[in-house]
Amino acid sequence: MAETAYVPRLRTQYEESIRADLLKQFGYKNVMQLPKLEKIVLNMGVGEAVNDTKKVKSAAADLEKIAGQKPVITHARKSIAGFKVRENMPLGVKVTLRKQRMYEFMDRLVNIALPRVRDFRGLNPNAFDGRGNYAMGIKEHIIFPEISYDQIEQVWGMDIVVCTTAKTDDEARALLKAFNFPFRQ
Repeated sequence: MAETAYVPRLRTQYEESIRADLLKQFGYKNVMQLPKLEKIVLNMGVGEAVNDTKKVKSAAADLEKIAGQKPVITHARKSIAGFKVRENMPLGVKVTLRKQRMYEFMDRLVNIALPRVRDFRGLNPNAFDGRGNYAMGIKEHIIFPEISYDQIEQVWGMDIVVCTTAKTDDEARALLKAFNFPFRQ
């Protein structure tokens, strides 16, 4: 018996309805011109790691729970005496999500995590970089359901960058709106 591969809900939604809507909206001649999600990069800068390098390991464990894959520890490229940073000192963690994990994370972010943010008024619709990539920051990583509030050592912020194949910000904005990104009016 051949097992059927698991396909994330947002991927199915993209292939069945979002692609057709974008094709109509932008008038593309070819389906390959359509913008699509390429990757999502999660980054946690741990500034307190200057005094205690164990905090980076703790942040890495939390990010691994959120992303579902092992993060990479980032190191300082050069020494900066004013910040008490030495070369090759661990300063943060990052992880790049692609394919299934990317769609699963996006689903959890939009439907579970963002509604849990205190005083949430929507995402900034102007945080695109000019090439179709969207960046946002989160002040508390405890908004994700994988993180137990009782078992964390410290609350960290994190950066989330959604990379798309869109050529312009308008195409990327239309793509993310189709995925129900809660942009401000």
